[in-house]
Amino acid sequence: MKNKKLSKIYDPSQVESKCYKNWEQKKLFAPSNNKKESFTIMIPPPNVTGILHIGHCLNNTIQDILIRRQRMMGKNTLWLPGMDHASIATEAKVTQMLKEKGKDKKTIGREKFLQHAWEWQDKYGGKILNQLKKLGASCDWDRTTFTMDKNYSKAVLQAFVDLYNDGLIYQGERIINWDPDGMTALSDEEVIHKEVEGNLWYFKYPIKDSNEFIIVATTRPETMLGDTGIAVNPNDKRYQHLIGKTVILPIVEREIPIFSDEYVDLEFGTGCVKVTPAHDPNDFEMGLRNKLDTINIIHPNGQLNENCPDDFQNLKIKEARKKVVEVMGQKDLIEKIESHTHQVGHSERTDAVVEPYISKQWFLKMEKLVDPALNAVKNGDIKFYPEKWTKTYNHWLENIKDWCISRQLWWGHRIPVWYKGDEIYCGIEPPTDNGWVQEEDVLDTWFSSWLWPFATLGWPNETDELKKFYPTNDLVTGPDIIFFWVARMIMAGLYFQKDIPFKNVYFNGLIRDSEGRKMSKSLGNSPDPLDLINSHGSDALRVGLLLIAPQGADILYSEEKVEHGRNFINKLWNSARFILMNINNIDLELPNHKKLHLTDKWILSKLNNSIEKINKQY
Repeated sequence: MKNKKLSKIYDPSQVESKCYKNWEQKKLFAPSNNKKESFTIMIPPPNVTGILHIGHCLNNTIQDILIRRQRMMGKNTLWLPGMDHASIATEAKVTQMLKEKGKDKKTIGREKFLQHAWEWQDKYGGKILNQLKKLGASCDWDRTTFTMDKNYSKAVLQAFVDLYNDGLIYQGERIINWDPDGMTALSDEEVIHKEVEGNLWYFKYPIKDSNEFIIVATTRPETMLGDTGIAVNPNDKRYQHLIGKTVILPIVEREIPIFSDEYVDLEFGTGCVKVTPAHDPNDFEMGLRNKLDTINIIHPNGQLNENCPDDFQNLKIKEARKKVVEVMGQKDLIEKIESHTHQVGHSERTDAVVEPYISKQWFLKMEKLVDPALNAVKNGDIKFYPEKWTKTYNHWLENIKDWCISRQLWWGHRIPVWYKGDEIYCGIEPPTDNGWVQEEDVLDTWFSSWLWPFATLGWPNETDELKKFYPTNDLVTGPDIIFFWVARMIMAGLYFQKDIPFKNVYFNGLIRDSEGRKMSKSLGNSPDPLDLINSHGSDALRVGLLLIAPQGADILYSEEKVEHGRNFINKLWNSARFILMNINNIDLELPNHKKLHLTDKWILSKLNNSIEKINKQY
């Protein structure tokens, strides 16, 4: 130590990688298998398709601070890393890769496709974990878990079987969110609503055996081909005389009833609503209440099907919309067209316009899971930082719907259900006798990641790791996945483990550019963290981000802040250099307190005040 000299200028490229390699070789990030108090953080598993972005840097820096501090305090610490298989995103990438090679997913079949998916995962997956090492994250990399690992998959299937046997999983026909590009169901949380400039078309439907028309307003003209009724409010005096009569549905020439339902808003449009039970969730409920026919007019790929007139079959939805408007105009059945701005759902993964679609899917009943999860936050067992996010959490849970957990994909955990005629078998292992056919669908990605805090520790087996490290302590994540992940992990932990999955949830803010815009490649305002690390060092990037990251608020990024971080690291370097240069002159024996000069006592007082303040801020 006495002979060690530091260079005058701090060069992170000569220090950081060397230090990190040394830490890894000595397994300094692994928990010490002793009886000390444990402290656990589970990394929010990035998608296997992902690469490091500036938001990951902030999120993982905060986790690293928390875990390193507890490690320094002598606790038995575990920061467990891993990756999520990301069903829709990964399947889309593999499908595109095969397409570029002239291969079609459906032609090669499920088994071959999955071989390609695993090869793709082996080649490209986990890139982000190596990038996190470059950032300096002190995870126990030997425990890295992938949500498609054999043991983890077993946990996912066990959870399904347990819930099925407990009567919480059922199969049913419901209106679900359908992604016509990905050709799969989506949960409500996977739908991004965007404001779209569109039109409100007012169509005239002829009333049978009269010269009268009933006028309906719609933003989706193409769905009229699947109309099976017209609804009016029972209190609307304008239309009471029409209740019980029928109209002739234009183009299709089908006779459909006029009926009353209190769902109808007297003030919107004309007060008359066209009802398409197969393509709208509210229409579906009205259809059930009023015993209407349900006619699906759309193929899974978004083209119109055989339930439409010949001229409309196999048209894409936009084409069909244009043709319906054209034909209605030719028949002089358009009363008027108004401009109309409204929210349209888009698939989070493919950006396709989401279609409400009647489909047979697997659902998880949420009612039994909600109250324990609400109470855990309400009574303070789990604390949110900042606290304002509890309102968002409570609102979602108090208005929750059953979770559609099936996806029409191949990459993922295949649902452990087999069919033989009318018989259904559900189990971890397939049935032993012949004639059974397994369910084709896989489970929603979030159905595997909601088990993350305990499936990573060996559940459903009662392992030593589970006893030692569950429940975990802190979770650091973004507020955008409160519904997707945080709430569901709380429900899963309380249901399967009878205990909360973590004690504190820290919601870091979203990073925006200096103008407040969202970071994106298309805007060119999203810096590559690896470039910043190469030019300034990982410590500089970490400190720079923390300097501008107030708790839970959005962060305005500028590279100038990373330079401030670099300057701070330089100060630390120069302090260490000064100490090493003068270490021969320092008496390392602890002095007698009585002999300390007043100045020394003042310095020690300031030090202790600083320690107290820093601990409070941690």
